[in-house]
Amino acid sequence: MTRRENAPRRASGQGKRGTGGFGPVRKRRVRPTAAQADHDVHTADGERLQKVLAAAGLGSRRACEQMIADGRVEVDGVPVTELGVRIDTSRQKVAVDGLPVQTDDSKVYLVFNKPVGVISTMEDDEGRLSVGDYTFTRKERLFHVGRLDQETSGLLLLTNDGDFAHRMQHPSFQVLKTYVAKVPGPVAKGLGNTLREGVELDDGLVKVDQFSVIDSQPGWALVQLVIHEGKKHVVRRLLEAVGHPVEELVRTQVGEVRLGDLRPGKMRAVTPDELARTMKLVDL
Repeated sequence: MTRRENAPRRASGQGKRGTGGFGPVRKRRVRPTAAQADHDVHTADGERLQKVLAAAGLGSRRACEQMIADGRVEVDGVPVTELGVRIDTSRQKVAVDGLPVQTDDSKVYLVFNKPVGVISTMEDDEGRLSVGDYTFTRKERLFHVGRLDQETSGLLLLTNDGDFAHRMQHPSFQVLKTYVAKVPGPVAKGLGNTLREGVELDDGLVKVDQFSVIDSQPGWALVQLVIHEGKKHVVRRLLEAVGHPVEELVRTQVGEVRLGDLRPGKMRAVTPDELARTMKLVDL
């Protein structure tokens, strides 16, 4: 921030309370112009900001230049509108529309649709099929964020970003996870209220954040649960406790990342938008 340089000088004796002076003259803080703000975040070295945004998958170079010109981009919390700005991605944080942008191209974030029967480990001493059998061709040292039991399929995040993985699993952030389960039917109308109020399990009270019936046919039903609990086999234990043991279970969403139509055994990169919104959930 700059100070106004032409503030009037106080004459001798002015500004002393009780002596008839006018009081102290305060120098006003002046909001920096866009050019000044750009200068504050500019570094002589580093990469051009529009190139960094394009490399992060936010659009073409031209589209990213327009984002900057429109005032949608911030570096270290300061709006940037100058296209020539260079930044140091190793120490400066970038955001678009208030959402963080991952600028470190060494970090990898993947969605894996874990098939039934696959172990949630990167290798298995017993020779069982594991997540590592699907990732061994990648050069990065990946690890999974959380686990899915052997008989549960669906979304498993893979990354080499330890801080991201730690925060996604930490109870304080209460990252929501969505599951779809096939259970014996019919499902009583009051089951959702029961689950939201909480069910006492061996290791304590467990509540779901959301519950709905997706489909119901004679003898079975598809139900969806949104839950932030991270206890082992919690969805299976919860549904069994209320009289609906799980026949099939798939995880369809973690944070803002969705499984979509990804086929079992396949993986894809987390999109920039999914990553930005999920990182915001865990204060990254």
